[in-house]
Amino acid sequence: MSPTLDAFLRSWPSDPWLACTLAAVAAVYLCGWRQLNRRDPRRWGVGRPTAFVGGLATIFLVLASPIEPFTALLLQVHMVQHLLLMMVAPPLVWLGWPLFPLVRGLPEPVRRYWAVPLLRSRRLRRVCGFLTHPLVAWPLYVATTWLWHTPPAYELGLSRWGWHFCEHACFIASAMLFWYPVVRPYPSRPRWSRWLLFPYLLLADVQNTVLAAWLTFSSDVLYPSYLRVPRLGGISALDDQAVAGVLMWVPGSIAFLLPLGLIGVSVLFDSENKRQPRSTGRPRAARALRRFDLSDVPAIGRFLRWQHARPAMQIVLALLAVVIICDGLRGPQASGMNLAGVVPWIHWRGLLILGLLVAGNVFCMACPFTLPRRLARRWLPAGRPWPRWLRSKWLAVGLVAVFLWSYEAFALWDSPWVTAWIAIGYFVAAFAVDSFFRDAAFCKYVCPIGQFNFVQSLMSPLEVTVREPATCATCRTRECIRGSDAAPGCELHLFQPRKQGNLDCTFCLDCVHACPHENVGLLAVVPGKSLWTDRLRSGIGRFSRRPDLAALVVVLVFGAFANAAGMVGPVVRWQDRLGGLVGNPGRLMVTTVSYFLAIVVLPLLAVGGAAALSRLWSSGSESWITLATRYSFALVPIGFSMWLAHYTFHFFTSWGGILPASQRFAADLGWHALGEPLWQCACCGSVAGWVTHWEILALDVGLLGSLYAGYRIAESQATNSLQAVKAFSPWAILMLLLFVSGIWIVFQPMEMRGTMLAAG
Repeated sequence: MSPTLDAFLRSWPSDPWLACTLAAVAAVYLCGWRQLNRRDPRRWGVGRPTAFVGGLATIFLVLASPIEPFTALLLQVHMVQHLLLMMVAPPLVWLGWPLFPLVRGLPEPVRRYWAVPLLRSRRLRRVCGFLTHPLVAWPLYVATTWLWHTPPAYELGLSRWGWHFCEHACFIASAMLFWYPVVRPYPSRPRWSRWLLFPYLLLADVQNTVLAAWLTFSSDVLYPSYLRVPRLGGISALDDQAVAGVLMWVPGSIAFLLPLGLIGVSVLFDSENKRQPRSTGRPRAARALRRFDLSDVPAIGRFLRWQHARPAMQIVLALLAVVIICDGLRGPQASGMNLAGVVPWIHWRGLLILGLLVAGNVFCMACPFTLPRRLARRWLPAGRPWPRWLRSKWLAVGLVAVFLWSYEAFALWDSPWVTAWIAIGYFVAAFAVDSFFRDAAFCKYVCPIGQFNFVQSLMSPLEVTVREPATCATCRTRECIRGSDAAPGCELHLFQPRKQGNLDCTFCLDCVHACPHENVGLLAVVPGKSLWTDRLRSGIGRFSRRPDLAALVVVLVFGAFANAAGMVGPVVRWQDRLGGLVGNPGRLMVTTVSYFLAIVVLPLLAVGGAAALSRLWSSGSESWITLATRYSFALVPIGFSMWLAHYTFHFFTSWGGILPASQRFAADLGWHALGEPLWQCACCGSVAGWVTHWEILALDVGLLGSLYAGYRIAESQATNSLQAVKAFSPWAILMLLLFVSGIWIVFQPMEMRGTMLAAG
C-alpha cells in the first residue's frame, strides 16, 4: 500500500458530534417512516428512506472521513467534498420526502407543542416559500458557489476552522434551497411550471462550467496555500488545480443535466399523453389535443400546404447560388471579399445547423441542386433503378469522409473559385444521377450534404409524420407513398405509418400534399427519441442491422471534432511538429495523415474498444460489431452539439462579413445603391462572452442527450439494471472523452476563416 493511501485511510476525524447528530436524525426519520409505511406502503416505499439515509451518509462521508483533513493538502479532494455537499447530499435528502417522517418520528410532546405549531406558522411558510422560489434559490446558490471559490474567501476557509465551518454551512443551506424546486418533495405544492426548471438547471450548469474552466485553464495557482503544503503523489499545485477543475466540470455538469433530462422527458411524455385525442366525435376538441403541428401555424402552415411552396424556396436559393457561383468565378479571390468565400462557409453553415436545431431538415426542403431535375422531370428518362450493390450508405460514407478531408487539405474555405466549382459540380451531379435513376437516388445514396442533414435531423424537434395513426389504419389508397393527382408520393419510399425519425426524409412535403385525409404534418417530437428505439422503420429497416448507417454516424461525429480541432492553434502546431518528424512532406500529406487518424483509425479504436468492453463487462452474447452498430447512434447528440458549437461560433462572430462582400459585388455590377464596402465588417469582431457560454451549453446538452440515449439502448437490451449499467459504462466513458475534447477545443483560439483577418 502506498504511503499516501495508508495515511488517507488512517486520517479519520475523531470528533463524534456529527455522527451522533446524523444518527439521531436518521433514527427519527426511520421511526416516522415506519408509521407512514404501514398506512400507505405505495407512497412511502423503501426508496424514500434509502435516499434520505444515503444523503445523510454522504454528509458524514464528506465531513467526518479522511476527505476532510486531506482538503488542506489537495484541491481536488476539496473539490470532491464540495461536489458531494452541494450536488449529491441535498437532492438525496429531498428525495426522501423528509418533512412528514421527521415530524411523525418525534416524541408526542415535541411534535404537538413545538413542531406542529411551528409548521403551521404563516410567516415561516412565507419565508420558506420565498427562499425556495427558483428566482431566489438560483442566485443564492450561484453567489455562494462563486463567493467561496474566490481566492480570498477560499484561503480564509482553509486558514480558520470557524470560517471553514461557515463555508460548509453555506454550501449545504444554499444547495438545499437550490434542489428543493427541482425535487419538489412531498407535500410541497408546485407554484411554478416545471418548464421553468429548464433555464434554471441549464444556467446553473453554465455558471458551473465557467467556474470549472477558470480553474482548469488558469496558468497560475489561484490558492497560494497549496504551494506551501507537501505535494502528495508528486502532483504539482497547478496540475492539482486543473484536476479539481475537471472534477467540477464533468461530474458537475452531469449532476445538473441528468435531472434536467429526466424532467424534460417526463414533461414531454406527460404532455404527449395528455394530448392523445379521444374519439369524442368533436373534431375541434380532437384538434386542440393534438401535438404541435407546424403546418397548423397560420401563416407558415398556409405556405407549407401550398403545392408550390418547395419550388418557390428552391428558385430563391437557386438564384442565390447563381450569384455566388458568378462571384466565385469572376470576383476577387480573397475569401473575405467574395460572396463565395463568405456565404457558404459562414452564413449557410450557421443557418443550416440552426435550422436543424429548430425545425428539422429545412435545407433539403429548399435544396436548389435538385431544381433542374424537378423542372425537367417530364423529359428525363429516369427509369433505371439504383444498382442493388450500391443500395446502402457506404458510398455516402466515403464521400463524406473525402469532403471532410478535402475541406482542410485544400483550404476550400479560402478559395472562392473552388467553392464555385463545387456548387457547379453539385448541380451537375444531381442532374446526371437523377436523369438516369429513379426514386431520388442522388439524395438517398450520394449527396454528402443530405447525409449530414439526415443524421443531424435526428435531433430536430419536428418530424414529418402522421397525425392520427387510426386514420392511416383505415386508408386503402396510400397516396402518401403512391402519389395522387395533387402531388407525387414519397420518392424515397418512406411509408408514413411505418416511418420513425427523419433519416432519409428530405422534408419535400409530397406526402403532406398527396394525403387525401390531411393526416400528415410537421409534428413536434422528442428530439433524439428515434435513437434508442430499434423498431422496423420504413425505408431504413432496423438500426441494429445497418452498419453502413452506423459508420456514417461515426464519421460525422468524429468529423465534427476533427473539423473544429483543425482550426485551433495547438492542433495546427502539432501538425507542424508531425510534419517535421517525418521530413516535412508538405501540408497535404500531413493533413491527410491527420484526418485518416481522426476519422478512420481513432473511430475504429474508440468505437470498437467500447463495443468489446461493453460485451465483456455485461457478459453479453452479441458480437462486438452488432454492439458497435447499435450504440453508435447514441453518439449523434454529442456530435450534433459539436457541429452546432463550431458552426454557430463562426456565424455569430463573422455574420457581418456578408455586408461588404455584397456591397463590393453590387459595385462591380455598376450598382452603387448599397454604398461603399464597409470592409471593417469583413474582419472578425471580438468574441463575446455569451458565445463561449452558448458553445458550452450546446456541448453540455449534447453530452446529456448521448448519455440518455446510450443508457436507453443498454436498458432495452439488458435483462436487469446492473447489466444495463455494465453494458453502457464503456460508451459513457467514450462520450465523456468526446465532451472533454469538445470543451478543450472551445477554449482554444480558433482561426476566423472566411474573414479579412483570415485572408490577410
